[in-house]
Amino acid sequence: MPESAGKTGRILVVDDQEINRRLLEAMLLPLGYQVIQAADGEQALQLARDELPDLVLLDIMMPGMDGFEVAQRLKSDPATRNISIVMVTALREVESKVRALEAGADDFLTKPVDKAELQARVRSQLQVKAYHDHLLHYQQELQAEVARRTAQLRKAYREVKNASLDTIHRLAKAAEFKDEETGAHIKRMSNYAAEVARTMGLPETTVEAILYAAPMHDVGKIGIPDKVLLKPGRLSPSEWEIMKTHAEIGAQILSGAKRGFLKLAEVVAMTHHEKWDGSGYPRGLKGNDIPLVGRIVTIADVFDALTSKRPYKEAFSLEKSLGIIKEEKGRHFDPRVVEAFLSCLDNILAIKEQFPDQQESSLVRMAHKLNQT
Repeated sequence: MPESAGKTGRILVVDDQEINRRLLEAMLLPLGYQVIQAADGEQALQLARDELPDLVLLDIMMPGMDGFEVAQRLKSDPATRNISIVMVTALREVESKVRALEAGADDFLTKPVDKAELQARVRSQLQVKAYHDHLLHYQQELQAEVARRTAQLRKAYREVKNASLDTIHRLAKAAEFKDEETGAHIKRMSNYAAEVARTMGLPETTVEAILYAAPMHDVGKIGIPDKVLLKPGRLSPSEWEIMKTHAEIGAQILSGAKRGFLKLAEVVAMTHHEKWDGSGYPRGLKGNDIPLVGRIVTIADVFDALTSKRPYKEAFSLEKSLGIIKEEKGRHFDPRVVEAFLSCLDNILAIKEQFPDQQESSLVRMAHKLNQT
């Protein structure tokens, strides 16, 4: 708690009569208060803003701007509203006091002013002001501390999310690794999917969930035998059936998760090879029966496959890749998803530049060599 303001207060005395100002000053100075004076309302308002006194002793009956208006303007100004106001007046009517209270007065002194009463009123109001200032300062410190802690929590949350996303990328890369698809592919297609989702107007929380879920779309490939997954040529019908099981394997790996984006990843793994016309796998879902997240991840995955080099093909040009996307609108792809993809193409291409493919790692080369022996 603050100490009593008794000897430290700064007091603004406002009266159009100099003799009244001098009288109040003579009673206040011996008590250790600082006294500043104003002869009219305009000067009082200016001094109050410049000096920020702790207390205003304000005469009511003044020419021009009277004490009621001065009090009202002081209390309506954020810079001065916390200054205590004691009305000093010869008016004794209840109506005048009510009007003063409505204007913002905190207390009253009646002329002629009694020294003992003046001292008691001033001390009381300065103590109230000191306590108010203490509470205001405490509140400001508390708000600053809350803001600081909130910033720390947000930073920690971002770091946890970034670490989670990094872990997801690494685990997804472990599954993609055998298929010679790179970590850059995972980052590109997941960011493509998030950008398309954002363009379609999905909530930012959903966009973020897709960003986290999409990298795990092919996690089921970890269950596909190397002789099928790494076969350099065309797969036989039986091998193709084995390859298609990676969607269900991925969904089984991710099933039972409690976290929202992992639940979404299960849906992505199961449905990212479904096609709008019902010719996809593993369930042959058609149209809106395919979850929207699966439709979004599908176009992101296919676009990256088209524009990237693979063991079985060179990278297609952007023009050829977009031509295939447009041609498959309404067959492979949801038409609305295609429109969203094309409308955010500039951002898609920026993402592609942000995550370029690196040279084939020595571990990938080693895996192929072992597979050939």
